[in-house]
Amino acid sequence: MVDVKLLLVEDDPSIAASLIDALTGEGFTVTHASTGAEALNLADPDLILLDIGLPDMDGRDVCRRIRETRKTPIIMLTARDEEFDRVLGLELGADDYVTKPFSVRELTARIRAVLRRVQGSPPDDAVQRIGALAIDRRTRRVRVDEAEITLTAKEFDLLAYLAEDVGAVHTRTEILEKVWDAHWYGPTKTVDAHVASLRKKLGGNDWIEAVRGVGFRLEARG
Repeated sequence: MVDVKLLLVEDDPSIAASLIDALTGEGFTVTHASTGAEALNLADPDLILLDIGLPDMDGRDVCRRIRETRKTPIIMLTARDEEFDRVLGLELGADDYVTKPFSVRELTARIRAVLRRVQGSPPDDAVQRIGALAIDRRTRRVRVDEAEITLTAKEFDLLAYLAEDVGAVHTRTEILEKVWDAHWYGPTKTVDAHVASLRKKLGGNDWIEAVRGVGFRLEARG
């Protein structure tokens, strides 16, 4: 990947210096912010590495505020390993999370996986219509009844994957492998959190049906 600009939001100077050095060595251009307010005022990078524990505001609040205006991919960095914290961060719009301590190799792999999903090159004739739902893979825009809805990068990828085979049931494991990463080690409830958010944005539970004990499928509505 050439000239990928990362924004690292981390208040610990020693951790920040170590990560900047390592990520620069991997070929990334890294800008650093030590507070949430500083991060919100910086130019839009290609991807944001966002620590939860910031001195001026919770990283999840920063994530929520970024999502109000931008679709920039976000990977949350957290020392908290409780499932509730991870799922809440994803519900607020984060694309992935890494729990401290982590290796630079793992973090780099997560960064590249997220960027591959976001920066893929879909075909020009990529508008798919499913009832009242229109998915444009070229522009990554989604409309319901001709009204555009705003999705995070991961929500769009999830919807696009389910739309590849309308009516077919996809297991949580399959979804994690295709939408997240083949080497994903997080909880399968990550999928449920994103489905819940996607349903809300689509206007209800009718579009994505849960198949008990199996997974989810997209149905044509409207």
